[in-house]
Amino acid sequence: MSHPVEFQPQRPRSLWHPTGMAARHWLAKSEPFKYPWSQLVEQGRTSWDGVRNFEARNNLRAMAKGDLVLFYHSNEGKEVVGVARVVKTAYPDPTSDEDWSVVDVAPHVALPKPVTLASIKAEPKLAQMDLLRRSRLSVVPVRPEEFACILHMGACKLPPAAKR
Repeated sequence: MSHPVEFQPQRPRSLWHPTGMAARHWLAKSEPFKYPWSQLVEQGRTSWDGVRNFEARNNLRAMAKGDLVLFYHSNEGKEVVGVARVVKTAYPDPTSDEDWSVVDVAPHVALPKPVTLASIKAEPKLAQMDLLRRSRLSVVPVRPEEFACILHMGACKLPPAAKR
């Protein structure tokens, strides 16, 4: 007796690291005058909407529940200020009639010491980070070793349940 095989969409190849491991960490940019980390903490959860770049949209679609997201203040501050967690995977962006997506995120932990763009650029271990190489994108994958380096620079230790 044959069983039907359920279709499992593959993550886009661009989201796979050279190590063969799927991206499980991300960086998302927000302009602090529009939506700062403090507002996410106050609200407890938000839909990450308004992404209007196809590659960044595909990155949102590749996120899985439980993935960790570095919260980056862009334009003003230019620094990683916290870690959020994906609490709902991609669904249609309610602010658009076109093919855009959102995910829901919740705050996980603030970085005791924000990690500035200048310090990221100065760290050789982060030279290949997509934040630097793909600077126009608002949502990018982060390699596990880059994620760990940012946490170390920010004097941040994740609770055991948040480690991946």
